[in-house]
Amino acid sequence: MPTLHELQNDVARGLIGRDTAAAALHVVGDGLAPAARLAVYRNTIVAGLTTALRLSYPAVHRLVGAAFFESAAQLFLEARPPRAACLDDYDPGFADFLAGFAPAAAIPYLAGVARFDWAVSRALHAPDAAALDPAALGAVDAADEKRLRLVPHPSVGLVRADHPVDAIWRAVLAQDDAAMAAIDLAAGPVFLRVRRDAGGGADIARLEPASWRFTASLCAGATLHDAIQAAGEVDAATLLATHLIDGVFTAFTVGDADGRQPMETLP
Repeated sequence: MPTLHELQNDVARGLIGRDTAAAALHVVGDGLAPAARLAVYRNTIVAGLTTALRLSYPAVHRLVGAAFFESAAQLFLEARPPRAACLDDYDPGFADFLAGFAPAAAIPYLAGVARFDWAVSRALHAPDAAALDPAALGAVDAADEKRLRLVPHPSVGLVRADHPVDAIWRAVLAQDDAAMAAIDLAAGPVFLRVRRDAGGGADIARLEPASWRFTASLCAGATLHDAIQAAGEVDAATLLATHLIDGVFTAFTVGDADGRQPMETLP
């Protein structure tokens, strides 16, 4: 007699993967063969997960077509099934999967478009958060400035791509063949900041490489001091002011130099 954990694993592999034999042993036929009964649920689950991926990666779906997308999605979900109930959060590893997917090799920008698709989807579905009031930074003691870290808005995403994926994304979703044909695929790389705007849409901005690295450092948890020191020729003050106006950050922490124990969090 299998344990409950073993039974659940067998059934999960039969529903998501291709190992239906072990799962069918736990299914009562009752007028319909166990494998056929299992297939009904498997088809429903695969269709639901494929739809979830299609909604998160609309430009990828348009680029490769429904048949290609569904085949790739099925292989992907067998290898990396969702680990959370919310399908809006279904695995961002799809872009990495496409980067190594041999049938997609003829579209070298596909993985980059997928990463951009995902950043836009995350921006649109991220929870709300109040933007940081720039005046609050003025309350920080000068002695604490080297320990100040900014907290990015949940909707903010940063994408670096070797091709102009933002232009490709717009042209594909608009079904504008002329715009797509006019894109210079060698015009990359591009450094993009994605966030949700006040109207609930996606705000997409191209940044200079150094500005993007400065922003990425802050969003990754580097101190403002360290990010400025590493920024080189970037006008960090102006760029930070722009980010604050755009609501890129929601709070800041002042803590130990290694950031392990923040002393306080200010809105």
